Amino acid sequence: MFNLAYLYLLSPLHTGGTTQEGNLLGIARESHTELPYIPSSTIRGRLRASTPEKSRNRLWGNTIEDVMGGENTNLTQGQVWVGDGSLLWVPVPSLSHGVIWISCPMLLHRWQRLTGQSLGSVAPYSTSLGNSKAVYLKDAILKGDQLKPWGNWQQWIPIHEQTQIQQVLVLPDQHCKTLIETSLWRQVKVKLDQHKTVEGGFRYEEAIPPDTLMYFPWGTVAQLNGAAEKAKSDLLDVFDSHPILQIGGQESLGRGFVRLVTLGS
Repeated sequence: MFNLAYLYLLSPLHTGGTTQEGNLLGIARESHTELPYIPSSTIRGRLRASTPEKSRNRLWGNTIEDVMGGENTNLTQGQVWVGDGSLLWVPVPSLSHGVIWISCPMLLHRWQRLTGQSLGSVAPYSTSLGNSKAVYLKDAILKGDQLKPWGNWQQWIPIHEQTQIQQVLVLPDQHCKTLIETSLWRQVKVKLDQHKTVEGGFRYEEAIPPDTLMYFPWGTVAQLNGAAEKAKSDLLDVFDSHPILQIGGQESLGRGFVRLVTLGS
């Protein structure tokens, strides 16, 4: 079983994509699902910077600067690791309910697999909203007889008390992916010249919307020879001492602030 840490987004999070299509500055996406994610290197870099200097190289390994400066002769591996940040619940606008958090069987199964729990499976259209009235999601209308009341939905929101998540809906994988794509935060940016007129074209920048719940796995490397508990404790101290982190780009625009929560692993 993996240890998991949770990220509740307090502001839009821009992770930087590997490609740019036209005037759209995209975000990082998983190669097999094309869903947004946070690369582990992004999370690792932020946590490394937040680690006390005396234990930084021990936990995360040394840097090329250490080698070039003569402090070390080779790059070394640290004692801990972190994985990619994955989506769990994403807020989308609803004409009938204001905001609804959506997920899908694939995302829920992935999270359950990493936690080692046996909560079973969740059928598409399970919801905390009941089935007394229709749900409007952008261009889609889900009639009441399509919805399946979901009694234990809070078990699938591991840090429920630290979030605003109340209205949840599980959609089929493909529909969920499409709705997430159309619900990403997008901002138009233009450049003005000295006469306050637009210089050149405009561009869109994407971000994962605030109030999204994500998580990432973490642990210690295998070759620690009895030092695993110390490394784990030190990393948990880093988590505890930085409940709010800034991850990804555009910090000067207030992007990427997240609440970091662990469950005492």
